Formats: sequence, structure tokens, C-alpha cells
Amino acid sequence: MAPRRTIERARRLRRTMTAPEIRLWSALRTRPSGLRFRRQHPLGAFVLDFYCAQAKLAIEIDGMAHDMGNRPARDRARDEWLAAQGVATLRLPAARVMADLDDVVRAIILRCALPLHHPADGPPPHAMHGEDR
Repeated sequence: MAPRRTIERARRLRRTMTAPEIRLWSALRTRPSGLRFRRQHPLGAFVLDFYCAQAKLAIEIDGMAHDMGNRPARDRARDEWLAAQGVATLRLPAARVMADLDDVVRAIILRCALPLHHPADGPPPHAMHGEDR
């Protein structure tokens, strides 16, 4: 159960979603491939951008701030805590969500189709890094 403070923060974040979060939510709320997603989902002390309970998958939209200061270390610690709870994390660059939403949604659906305990630290789909196919 999430602490009350985390639940209140999740509610506040739902009202102030970023443009990439709004864009992705517009696609995920339609339940692609029958998958149900939650937005700004509280879990422990954290608020996940998106969460698919069926796949035990947290989806995080990372803007440029995630590359600065102590954010990379904080994100790693958060991902490790989530993994210890049985939740995998898929991190997506915000720019990628804005540039190619269809590709991002396809990658999410493919990741959700993996077995629940598939190692999350393997390489994410190449399309998420903008590499050539």
C-alpha cells in the first residue's frame, strides 16, 4: 500500500501531466491489445508514470532532466526497488514518445507480452533508442 502522501502526489500529478505523458495516455487509455494501464500509479513511496498490472510493468517517460545530476542514480535505485517487488521498468525517452507514438505503443505491447519474470535489465527494443532497424 502506498503512503497517503504518495497517493496525494499521484492525484496532483494526474492533473499536471507533461505533454509526452498526455500523448501516451491518449493511446494507452484505449486498452491496446486488451491491456489495461493506469496513469500516475502510486506504488510504495513512488508514483509510476504508467503501470500495467497484467504485465507487472512500470512505464516511465524520461525527459532531459533524467540525464542530469543525481537523477540517473535515483532512477537506478527506483528501478531496483521496483524489480525487488516483481515490477519491471521500461524507460522511454520523452522525445521518442512525441516523435513516434505508434512505435512506442508497439514496443510497450511487445514488452507486456514477455513472461512476467523476464529480466528487465536486458536491452530495451532498439527503436526506443532511435537506432536504425
